[in-house]
Amino acid sequence: MRGRLDHGTRRKLLKLLGKENFRTDWATRVSYGFDATNKVFLPDGVAFPGSAQEVSGILKLANERSFPVIPRGAGSGFTGGAVPIEGGVVLSTERMNRILSVSREDLVAVVQPGVITGELQKELAKLGLFFPPDPASIEFCTIGGNVAECAGGMRALKYGVTRDYVLGLEVVLPTGEIIRTGGRTVKNVVGYDLTRLIVGSEGTLGVITEITLKLIPLPRGRTTVLAFFPSVFSATQAVSQILSSCILPSAMEIVDRASLECVAMSNPVDYPPETGAMLLVEVDGSEAATKEEARNVAEICRKASALRVLVSQDEKDSESLWKLRRAISPSLARLRPHRLNEDVVVPRSKLAEAMEIFRKIGEEYGVPLTTFGHAGDGNIHVNVLYDRDNEDEATRAEKAACRVMEVTVALGGSLSGEHGIGITKSQFLPLEVQPEALELMKKVKSLLDPKGILNPGKIFPQERG
Repeated sequence: MRGRLDHGTRRKLLKLLGKENFRTDWATRVSYGFDATNKVFLPDGVAFPGSAQEVSGILKLANERSFPVIPRGAGSGFTGGAVPIEGGVVLSTERMNRILSVSREDLVAVVQPGVITGELQKELAKLGLFFPPDPASIEFCTIGGNVAECAGGMRALKYGVTRDYVLGLEVVLPTGEIIRTGGRTVKNVVGYDLTRLIVGSEGTLGVITEITLKLIPLPRGRTTVLAFFPSVFSATQAVSQILSSCILPSAMEIVDRASLECVAMSNPVDYPPETGAMLLVEVDGSEAATKEEARNVAEICRKASALRVLVSQDEKDSESLWKLRRAISPSLARLRPHRLNEDVVVPRSKLAEAMEIFRKIGEEYGVPLTTFGHAGDGNIHVNVLYDRDNEDEATRAEKAACRVMEVTVALGGSLSGEHGIGITKSQFLPLEVQPEALELMKKVKSLLDPKGILNPGKIFPQERG
């Protein structure tokens, strides 16, 4: 369908955007041709629109000249959702990076898609306000990308995920029309929920150009509990007991021993030698309430056979305890230079079973495999580590990742909790989604994007060119 951008198309894009905002040089094309998967596909050009009208112009031209358009936030995704697998134009939203308004009365913020999530949270905190979703890439990922992928993070157990905070959107449809969905009110049941349709659609149904977000008051305090357990099973038992005791932590992270050993390769980590898993629990709210709840959490952990329990005394202590959790992901490169990062979800009751099966899968295929993630909602990050230059090991890693997907669905789980499907998981979609539902999804895509212009080849395997 596609083909290189011809001279006339380039000229029209230059006229629409200006030479600074439409680039075709090699360095720019390479820079915008990959994401966190490190899969590289060169676009034919990169566009940097500054308004919904410019986005509309790009998409109308794309329909006229039949070239793909690939929306991109910060390129921090792990499933290839922002890579231009069929060439075309990468549409970066980085110039649309303003916080347009914040209302303390309505508890609402209106932002453009290129706003960095961490920067938004810092600005809101100055006003005593809170936007809870906290993906691991919070310091550089964008709100637009978070909405497109329905990002989650460590606080999802208590506060939910990105879709729970999106009240309304301005969206440019694949054919170029600009629409608004939702509004500024928390309650809105007028017509079909088009806002939720767009959220999590991975840039395949529209380009988001403005977002209206629900905010909540900023919690005044937090206390963190770090506990080491002899096994994953004993750690997950503590998770169940904490939740059944009517405590709802803001975060509850589980980490297997293999992940701790990765961190220990370059950072001193003081954990008992018989440790099989680590649990990190954070409670927030009023200062008095968090201290009391943290004491209860610590006691529950001790009764669940914890080998050692630490409780933060202040904000500095909390940050110190979280350093170990944050060091895990970058530390994995010390074992192997590459990884398949899967963010599967299982019912909480199946968490220990799943982690044990995943460990055995790593052993079966002879590849390092680590698991850590959000124990409270069953979202496990399974990292299959390998060296891409070792063809045999790379093949075994791919097979191990396939087994992880199959086991996840067999346990009643889901293929993705927050990373999306993109290109890396599309082949597994039929494992979870029944044929009739999959066909309905395709019909929605065809209705909104009849020429297959917007982010082609994503989510549905048969769309690849």
